[in-house]
Amino acid sequence: MKKFALWTLAMIITLSSAVYQRMTGPTYPVRGKVTLAGSEIKFRLPRSAESVRDCEVTVNVSDPSVGGTLSFKRHKIEEAWTQVPMERKDGALTASLPKQPPAAKVVYKVILNRDQQEVTLTGEKLIVLRFKGVVPLWILIPHIVVMFLAMLFSTRAGIEALRRSGDPRRLALWTVALLLIGGFVFGPAVQKLSFGTLWTGIPFGYDLTDNKTLLALAVWVAAAVAGRRGKPARGWVLASAIVLLAVFLIPHSLLGSELKY
Repeated sequence: MKKFALWTLAMIITLSSAVYQRMTGPTYPVRGKVTLAGSEIKFRLPRSAESVRDCEVTVNVSDPSVGGTLSFKRHKIEEAWTQVPMERKDGALTASLPKQPPAAKVVYKVILNRDQQEVTLTGEKLIVLRFKGVVPLWILIPHIVVMFLAMLFSTRAGIEALRRSGDPRRLALWTVALLLIGGFVFGPAVQKLSFGTLWTGIPFGYDLTDNKTLLALAVWVAAAVAGRRGKPARGWVLASAIVLLAVFLIPHSLLGSELKY
């Protein structure tokens, strides 16, 4: 019963960190609401799209008197904004951002108008959208699942290290193995298919996702080595679990791959 309770606690911590990371990442859709001519309009705008097709931007507006414009340009490029009138379709306004190569980014904004009034959905803030290649589910799902399990075993090992009689050595070895498989087997495959390169962290670049995965593996390898010859190494394991938790709280894809036009 005690083990079940400890695994449940580890699961709750892991799920909470995963949800936080997902909802705070730079690829998570922008949500909000604005008021135009006395009517409230809710929106959900994408910040990630596959490079094989144009990215459709849609705002649900049933009022036929409301019109809209999609304005965009390439990210970090000094060029004129492209203005595309939004078309009405199935009770919504829609327009498309033209597809770009993997890792390319565009900035855009959506402007709605009615009765000579207009509002920009995100105010002065521009939305940055990154395109990516298509990753087959048979690669993407194992990557996500194994990294999730690595976080779960890491958290469970940290909890075990807090117990005076705890021995987290086996959990530490499982954590190392899962990080290797998820972060350094499936991870580079996802990176290659998404953005065209296997690794963009140290020493080849500054991709935060790759670098934080490398840091997590390094501290957990150190913890596993410290636990050799029967030593529980509870201090090392607890520190490593805290590091991995901190790593997982960093939004995914922050400072990620970016095409230089």
